[in-house]
Amino acid sequence: MKVLVTGGSGFIASWIRKELLARGHSVLILDHQDRRQQLADGEEFFLGDVRDATAVTEAAAHVDGIIHLAAVLGTQETISNPRPSAETNILGSLNVFEAGAQYNLPTVYAGVGNHAFRLIGTGCYTITKSAAEDLARMYNLYRDGGRITIVRPVNAYGPGQSVAAPYGTSKVRKILPALTCRALTGAPIEVYGDGTQVSDCVYVEDVARAFVQALDHNAETGRPTQVPVEVGPLVSRTVNDIARLVAEYAAEVTGREPVGIKHLPMRPGEVPNAVVSSDTTTLAQIGMTAADFVSLEEGIRRTVDYYATNWLPGYLAAA
Repeated sequence: MKVLVTGGSGFIASWIRKELLARGHSVLILDHQDRRQQLADGEEFFLGDVRDATAVTEAAAHVDGIIHLAAVLGTQETISNPRPSAETNILGSLNVFEAGAQYNLPTVYAGVGNHAFRLIGTGCYTITKSAAEDLARMYNLYRDGGRITIVRPVNAYGPGQSVAAPYGTSKVRKILPALTCRALTGAPIEVYGDGTQVSDCVYVEDVARAFVQALDHNAETGRPTQVPVEVGPLVSRTVNDIARLVAEYAAEVTGREPVGIKHLPMRPGEVPNAVVSSDTTTLAQIGMTAADFVSLEEGIRRTVDYYATNWLPGYLAAA
C-alpha cells in the first residue's frame, strides 16, 4: 500500500514513516517544508500545504491510504494567534477528509489526548483538532467514501523531538525535551503548576505502531473503528513523577546530583488539576494493548541518552 503522510516531515511522522516502510508500505510525504533530501528508500515527496485543496486532492489521487498529521501545534502559541491553527487544523483537515472520501481511501486522523478540555476552556489547538474530529464523524456517518479512524495519542515523546527556546529553535515547547535539556545542563526543571496534574506520556515508537496498525485495520476491514483509538500508558503518572525520572536519569548520564524542580504559575490554556490520560481498552479495536508499550522509565532513559549524545555536545560547544 502506498500511504500519504501529511505533515510528513514532523517528529511523530518520521517514526510513522519508519513503521510504514518496515511493514512493506511505501510513503508519499506531503509537507510545506521541503525536506526531500532526507528521504529513505520507498519514500517520495510532494511539496504542498493541506490548506491547498488542489494539492491535497492531487496527492491523494496517487495513494491507497492516508495518515493525516499536518497541524499547527501549541497551547499558548495558538491562544495568542488562533487563525493559523483554525486554517490548518480545521480547513486543512476538511481538505484531507474530502480527498479521502473522493477516492474511498482508508484514512487515519491524529486527534488529541486532551480533547475533553474543549468543554472547560483551553487553547485553540485542542479546539481546532477536536472540531476536525467532529468533521471526521460526519464523514463516517453521512458521506460515501467516509472511512476515517481517529487515533488520539497523549503526549508523544522520544528521540528526535525538537527543542524549544532557550535550548533550541522550535516554536512549541514539548514536555520531555524541555525537562531533559534543563536537567542535562544542570538547571532546575521547570514545572508549570504544582505538578500533581496528570499528563500521560507515550513513547513515540508505540504511537507510530498504533497509527499504522489503525490504517492497516481500516484498509483490511473497509471501515473505521467504532470509537477513537486512544494511545497511552496503562498507568498514569503526574508531571512531578515525570520530572523526577528525568532528573534521576540525567544525573546518571552527567555524573552530577539530580537537579531540583522549580514550580511556576500555570500558563493560559493549561487546566489546574488536569488529567490527560487514555482509555487504553480502545486499542483492542486494532489488535493492540498498552501492556506491550515501552515503559515510562525505559522511554525516558532512551530519550535522555539521545539528547545527551545528539544535542548536549553541540549546545555546550555553542555556549
